[in-house]
Amino acid sequence: MGKPVAIAISGVKNSGKTTLIEAMLPILTAAGLSVAVVKHDGHRFQPEPLNTDTSRFLAAGAAGAAIFDGEKFKLVKQQPVTEDFLIRQFPEADLILLEGFKHTSWPKLEVVRGGISQAPVSDPATLLALVTNLPLTLPGVTVLPLGDPGAAAEFLLDYIQKERKQDA
Repeated sequence: MGKPVAIAISGVKNSGKTTLIEAMLPILTAAGLSVAVVKHDGHRFQPEPLNTDTSRFLAAGAAGAAIFDGEKFKLVKQQPVTEDFLIRQFPEADLILLEGFKHTSWPKLEVVRGGISQAPVSDPATLLALVTNLPLTLPGVTVLPLGDPGAAAEFLLDYIQKERKQDA
């Protein structure tokens, strides 16, 4: 298998990043990939629903809390963290989709949705493709239709295959 391939799904707020990822996941997993998602939240988020045992432990001062049922687990730790650290938590994954990260050097698909944004905001050198419903073009950047998650998933499958060949 080897190291997971990490690709950011970027765009401005409400451009459709989550919707695209959610629609691609069944296609990517049906193709045999193990896929993990790391989402960046630009605001402080509530890691646990209020009034659960784990939220009560955290509110009482615990540095962390974990919950599990034998098939899955969730671990909440109060410490600084980077996406690199989180990516390393999924060594079994073939693909890690990073939601957000528009101003990073990660290779990315950027969602540009008319009515929300008019042009990409990411560094063009990091763009693998634009996923858009607008008539946009950038030299050397593939343009994929916004309403076709299958096209975006196929693009990622091709990209991963090329990356694997280069690493071999």
